[in-house]
Amino acid sequence: MKTLLAPLLIIAFAIVLRLLPHPPNMAPIAAMALFGGVYLNKKYALIVPLVALFLSDIFLGFYQSMLYVYGSFILTGCIGLWLKHHKSIKNVFLGTIVSSTLFFLITNFGFWLSHSLYPKTIAGQMEAYTMALPFFRNTLIGDFIYVGLFFGAYELMRYFLFSARFSHSKSK
Repeated sequence: MKTLLAPLLIIAFAIVLRLLPHPPNMAPIAAMALFGGVYLNKKYALIVPLVALFLSDIFLGFYQSMLYVYGSFILTGCIGLWLKHHKSIKNVFLGTIVSSTLFFLITNFGFWLSHSLYPKTIAGQMEAYTMALPFFRNTLIGDFIYVGLFFGAYELMRYFLFSARFSHSKSK
């Protein structure tokens, strides 16, 4: 339970952040899914972020294309599971870019498919992606901010706890 407590606190923090007012698509959910994949054990890595997403959706409301959103976050969690064994600053950076891009492609495809705003043609799909580019910018900015915050805070916490334990055991 001790190894779950800090990651679960960060995920709870992500839920609260999602419920607070924020610019469109600048939410902590992708960072939470990536973080969960890296720091939670495999049993919880995908389910805990999805439950957190669902719980916050209860308050924010459900929507037509939510299966695409949830699917993109499952893929982000899978990227996190891969990162667990390949963790480096470079890989976390690349994982964040890939996660943000997958979210953009999958959710905007889902929006195009499940809404009548754009014609169901290749041109309509491209228009949907083009109109969503400002949201993609926000997604990238938010994902990098929250990935940096979550991973950085957790790694600093681990570093200081390990340093405190190590220096305490050396002084005995």
